[in-house]
Amino acid sequence: MPKAYWIALVTVTDPDAYKGYQAIAPAAFNKYGGRFIVRGGPSITVEGDEWQRHVVIEFDNMELATACYHSAEYQEARGHRDAAATASIVIVEGMPS
Repeated sequence: MPKAYWIALVTVTDPDAYKGYQAIAPAAFNKYGGRFIVRGGPSITVEGDEWQRHVVIEFDNMELATACYHSAEYQEARGHRDAAATASIVIVEGMPS
């Protein structure tokens, strides 16, 4: 079964409020086995819109990645993020191993 990935593009608009998201979102990722592959760091936008942060989280499969997003834990964290950042998130299935 292929891995699945969250790919998130984020621009933080209120760093203090964003700390609320950062404090509780990891509980959802941990519960569903999410592993950070990319988490911020230097980047160069060569095409498209520029985003401040780029995040890639790996899950063992699409079911876990989707369940994490829809979980009560993540939706609570999302409430904090929505007030503190602009984001675009896609969940994508990886290539078969």
